[in-house]
Amino acid sequence: MQLTITENAANLYKKEMSLKDGDVLSLFVRVGGIGSGGFSAGVKKGRPDGDYTEVTSGGLVFSVSDEEIWYFDGMTIDFDEDMQELTFDNPKIDNVINPL
Repeated sequence: MQLTITENAANLYKKEMSLKDGDVLSLFVRVGGIGSGGFSAGVKKGRPDGDYTEVTSGGLVFSVSDEEIWYFDGMTIDFDEDMQELTFDNPKIDNVINPL
């Protein structure tokens, strides 16, 4: 799995979730939204159940369940300082909110 989480994004997670170096987060696919729904990235402390893959950034460990690698493989998670929000970009998926 090729997943990039920038230092800026990792630092935001640390700040917003009161995390310290070595803490583990699970990234997962969230389903929902207005209208017909869509996909987004969820995050929670701890590792997922079952098999998973991990990447480290900014002192944090990010885990993704093998069942959800399809969404995160190729993704870059960054923090846009101008907009003050996380960005999720995956060139393997045309539209990360409504992937084909």
